[in-house]
Amino acid sequence: MKIRKHKASIETEEATKNAFVMPFISTVLGYDVFNPAEVIPEFTADVGTKRGEKIDYAIAHDRQVQVLVEVKKINDALKIEGR
Repeated sequence: MKIRKHKASIETEEATKNAFVMPFISTVLGYDVFNPAEVIPEFTADVGTKRGEKIDYAIAHDRQVQVLVEVKKINDALKIEGR
């Protein structure tokens, strides 16, 4: 419901992160988005085709990265590269 209500006013990737992604990581997944040991912003990924590239967030548990999150502006089309 929140996304439907606010998506017209979200104009940047950063706004998408703040309004939708960080609350999802916190509320739904249960991670502390303000704890850099749990949610690592601007993580340098060395996974698959993302060698040395920045990923918006890495989510870690017991010091092991579990999830990589790449964010795009809410209405931007998603592309799968390197396939």
